[in-house]
Amino acid sequence: MASIRHGGGRVDAERKALVLEAIGLDDEHTALYRLILEAPSASIDELAASASKPPAEVRAIVAELERLGLLARQASAPDRVVASPPSLALQPMLLDRERRLTQAHEALVQLSEIYRRGAAQRDAPDVVDVVLGADAVRQRFAQLQASATREVRVFVLSDVAFLDADQNTAEDEALARGVAYRVIVEKAVLERPGFIDSAREAAAYGEEIRVLPTLPTRLIIADDDVAMLPMHSRGEERSSGALLVHPSGLLDLLGETFEGHWTAATEFLTSAELPGAHDAVDRDLLKLLLLGLTDAAAGAQLGISVRTVQRRVAALMETAGVTTRLQLGAEAVRRSWV
Repeated sequence: MASIRHGGGRVDAERKALVLEAIGLDDEHTALYRLILEAPSASIDELAASASKPPAEVRAIVAELERLGLLARQASAPDRVVASPPSLALQPMLLDRERRLTQAHEALVQLSEIYRRGAAQRDAPDVVDVVLGADAVRQRFAQLQASATREVRVFVLSDVAFLDADQNTAEDEALARGVAYRVIVEKAVLERPGFIDSAREAAAYGEEIRVLPTLPTRLIIADDDVAMLPMHSRGEERSSGALLVHPSGLLDLLGETFEGHWTAATEFLTSAELPGAHDAVDRDLLKLLLLGLTDAAAGAQLGISVRTVQRRVAALMETAGVTTRLQLGAEAVRRSWV
């Protein structure tokens, strides 16, 4: 799942800092520069107090900002610094970055053309590349997401993934720039701590999640251009590796395999609202129980006790006018609660 944790204020602050990140300033340099911008002038001790940092650390950051031309010494008090006008100090740096980016893009176009010509000469078996080693597999997994411009499709198994969700920052970045994600997870994945919270946050950025009892393999497909799946069958205790599949009949088959499973899978999160006083916990609880989780597993996922699960289920059964959980499931579907 995506691990985006942006609140509104944090997003605004990050947007304001984008221009500074673009010229290579980290968070500490950016925060201190903003403090200097907000004051007519400042001493090292004043900045250290405002930033809650040791004076020696602040002095080193100030020296770097001064080297970059972002601030200068006050003429009447050399121990105090003032900010240079951002439009004057930053514009040359940004223009230099833009020039380098243009050159890099031109090089990318040339290298891609060389690669395309080489790929056109491949024999049929060469449409599959072998990636060896856990680090190389994780790198390719991140690169596939970073290169996606339209859609990423993923199978998530209950066992160890290509990359832990907390480490998968490439997914966060892809979602943030508008890449669509369609993810199918095995039912056992629903029991992972915090899964619902992560799923809901990802859904807010457009990620769609569906569930099946089991899946045949881990899989990621980026933009119909390339796919990656494990080298070995599920459960085999062998060296880490993956297969990278380029455009071919095999890639088409993997795409169709995903679509077939997607059609058969159950939607995990919906926007349907329960009537009356029932809340999002009731909707999540119904979904988890209908997908086959036990009371204990559903309660653990939702952060509530088994007794609370049973009490909520009893209240739902009363609202639905039924006497068994099987009937409750049927009524929940009929009433579009799930």
